[in-house]
Amino acid sequence: MGVDVLTFGCRLNAYESEVIKREAGAAGLGELHGGAVVVNTCAVTAEAVRQARQAIRKARRENPEARIIVTGCAAQTEPGTFGEMDEVDLVLGNEEKLKRSSYRALPEFGVNQFEKVRVNDIMEVQETASHMVDAIEGRARAFVQVQNGCDHRCTFCIIPYGRGNSRSVPMGAVVDQVRRLVDNGYAEVVLTGVDLTSFGADLPGAPRLGKLVRTILSQVPELKRLRLSSIDSIEADEHLMRALAEEERLMPHLHLSLQHGDDMILKRMKRRHLRADTIAFCEEVRRLRPDAVFGADIIAGFPTETEAMFENSVKIIDECGLSHLHIFPFSPREGTPAARMPQLQRSLVKDRAARLRAVGDAAYRAHLASLDGTRQRILVEKPGLGRTEGFTLAAIDTGNPGEIVEATITGHDGDKLIARPLAEAA
Repeated sequence: MGVDVLTFGCRLNAYESEVIKREAGAAGLGELHGGAVVVNTCAVTAEAVRQARQAIRKARRENPEARIIVTGCAAQTEPGTFGEMDEVDLVLGNEEKLKRSSYRALPEFGVNQFEKVRVNDIMEVQETASHMVDAIEGRARAFVQVQNGCDHRCTFCIIPYGRGNSRSVPMGAVVDQVRRLVDNGYAEVVLTGVDLTSFGADLPGAPRLGKLVRTILSQVPELKRLRLSSIDSIEADEHLMRALAEEERLMPHLHLSLQHGDDMILKRMKRRHLRADTIAFCEEVRRLRPDAVFGADIIAGFPTETEAMFENSVKIIDECGLSHLHIFPFSPREGTPAARMPQLQRSLVKDRAARLRAVGDAAYRAHLASLDGTRQRILVEKPGLGRTEGFTLAAIDTGNPGEIVEATITGHDGDKLIARPLAEAA
């Protein structure tokens, strides 16, 4: 029957799901009668946890004889929630999920909830190993984990308690992994982590993310495109800024962990930047790299947010030229300081999130229009669809998944650019 992995949440989870599939398969789970389903959860919002529980129930209905294993951040932060579910056979923590031995020790049916929950203290984990993967199933680009955990304690965030403290993969291991993926045909690699820009602080010599980027590009000249996942702009180092200016193979799309546009709310979130810092960062990046494209995470309806504070989040979209937005209605997570702050009415939170999304949608449409008539290099993700270097979705009717096609943008339709390969455009 094999091992099926259901993945929720971030790119790091997508990468780790490949490791899970390999290790669980090698442990023999796929040979069990009924096979196995591993649910790799996310804990960033209460809605993410609800969706995971829903997926578990559905998996049991569709696979009545399968072993169902739950892991990931929600399993780490709420092990009892999943341990109490009759549909679940085993709960593994974020550290345990990457070990083959965890799957060999799968309990028999009928054990009590205490025997089936195997979640250790993630704060005790000191290192992050390099888990080599040869491919990312169903994807044209590959992810490489370079960092895990977070040393910051933003008041709204439960993730440090799911991932532990910040720890980095040694640079040599990262380079080896990138080279291995390129040798297997990947044209684009994405560096991922929970707090990517904190990379290296725990390594000998404390190399920064910028040094890692330049080392990869120097030592793996065959790599065509290197991309960064979400970054904290306040931690962007000088080498990273120089790489953006000088390295054409470093993609010009940066997704910012912005969270809000008002200084008071940023302080109450315990963020380390102010709105002026983000605006200045975007201006400097555009000076160095005029084709830069910015995305951002923004939370709507944070506790104590007034209408004026909310409007500062609306305005920063234009002030920073943001076009690829992820908008989240504030979700109180038990155990975080923000959950104990005075809460806004849920209807107001949802309304503000909808208003922010509308502004974000308009910004994205303007971004699409600005690319009409330009020449773009598009990585084909699947037949008929690909992404530009700026991570903008494009419809293109040629090329195989993983292939980079040069094209002219002839317009846009809905959320996609319309791309015509240069040979056809000529």
